[in-house]
Amino acid sequence: MTYLLALDQGTSSSRSIVFDGAGRIVAMAQREFRQIFPQPGWVEHDPEEIWQSQLATARDALAQAGITAAQVKAIGITNQRETTVVWNRRTGLPIHNAIVWQDRRGEPLCAQLRDQGHAETVRQSTGLVVDAYFSATKIRWILDHVSGAHIAAAHGDLAFGTVDSWLLWKLTGGRVHATDVSNAARTMLFDIRHNVWDHELLKLLHVPDSLLPAVHPSSHVFGETDSGLLGAAIPVAGMAGDQQSALFGQACFHAGLAKNTYGTGCFMLMHTGNQFRTSQNGLITTAAAQPDATPGYALEGSVFIGGAVVQWLRDGLRAIQGSHQVQALAESVPDAGGVLFVPAFTGLGAPYWDTNARGTITGLTRGSTVAHIARAALESIGFQSAALLLAMSRDAVAGGGAPVAELRVDGGACVNNLLMQFQADLLGIPVVRPQVTETTALGAAYLAGLATGVFKGLDELSALWQVERRFHPTLPRARAQAMMAEWDHAVRQASAP
Repeated sequence: MTYLLALDQGTSSSRSIVFDGAGRIVAMAQREFRQIFPQPGWVEHDPEEIWQSQLATARDALAQAGITAAQVKAIGITNQRETTVVWNRRTGLPIHNAIVWQDRRGEPLCAQLRDQGHAETVRQSTGLVVDAYFSATKIRWILDHVSGAHIAAAHGDLAFGTVDSWLLWKLTGGRVHATDVSNAARTMLFDIRHNVWDHELLKLLHVPDSLLPAVHPSSHVFGETDSGLLGAAIPVAGMAGDQQSALFGQACFHAGLAKNTYGTGCFMLMHTGNQFRTSQNGLITTAAAQPDATPGYALEGSVFIGGAVVQWLRDGLRAIQGSHQVQALAESVPDAGGVLFVPAFTGLGAPYWDTNARGTITGLTRGSTVAHIARAALESIGFQSAALLLAMSRDAVAGGGAPVAELRVDGGACVNNLLMQFQADLLGIPVVRPQVTETTALGAAYLAGLATGVFKGLDELSALWQVERRFHPTLPRARAQAMMAEWDHAVRQASAP
């Protein structure tokens, strides 16, 4: 048997999944780790805790599969994107906690960049909007606030990486400092037209290029693990940011195919082929996972609070004891009773890009119950995702293509049938759930398998993708459009004056 090991390092947990040569799950292990909130709007992780949790799950998954590391053909890494780690090259120790993608402390610098007129320069090179979401201002904050960091960086003593780079460094015993194009594209420092670091932007942000990892295609033999870690040296042969990895795992290899991942946030990507195209509807352009040196692009929209709204129902409102209870609570009422929940806990992402918006619950009456709020919370995930897909379809049509014909879905919340049916009803197109919903990890395994000869090409991977359930829309389009109009009104109410 051929085995591939995917390391799936997420925002709230680290997971490892063993796949066989047909893309089937053999074993899986998961561990949560601490979320650190130093002050409102700040989110951090301990990089060493990320590493130890990821290593532990890799060992656990191999043990559960009953195989040794010597039987694993290759490792693929997929990761939470934008999250920023800076470490000392000599000691291998981080100089600060990782600053997480959700963190907003870089916003004052972003506002300064926008005020100085740099937004279009950034967009034309990186495909991104100027926002604290991306890595650049997080790097700059660490350099500015850790004593001696600027001097150490100038001397070449520091290394920056998104989480994939950090894991690769640790796996290879500090021998390899590299990333792939899909992760580099999320830094706000990478020219995705030419797949090189943008030296003008580095200069603008005062980030020395000595900090930066080498950049390779997503399917590439980056290095080998230290044999002492897992029991044998294994090639690390695939790396991609989680959302591009999920797009790849969903077999969305060609222009017009789209997927939505329902995780802590929601992330919708549509492959746009090998043409760099900017959005006219509030989306960003990003590098897709690239099997070789040929550029590939995607339009993306990010919902900052997706499944995290269910965590808030559990931990903040204490409406449920476990996330698995939310569907039953929401289904205990026929609808949300006019309640609309805009979960703008950390502002609103695409297509709104409203940093100052804050969470609101509107439409409450004396008859409103916690069940109505739970249903409105679930529906908020569908509403935000629908706004993304409508923007995506407008961009596709403007670029001479067709509207998105179906939406492939994955991530933890896609198992919620109520939410998936609501999503199809809002969109008016089928929502398709595959048999393997762990498509983020699957994409990393596919990329690693391509680089090591397990798979011959994209056609073989497309044939492995299988449908588990197709949700067809049942709501009249006029009603769906009216509901979207009500949602847009609620979003305006959540915006700061």
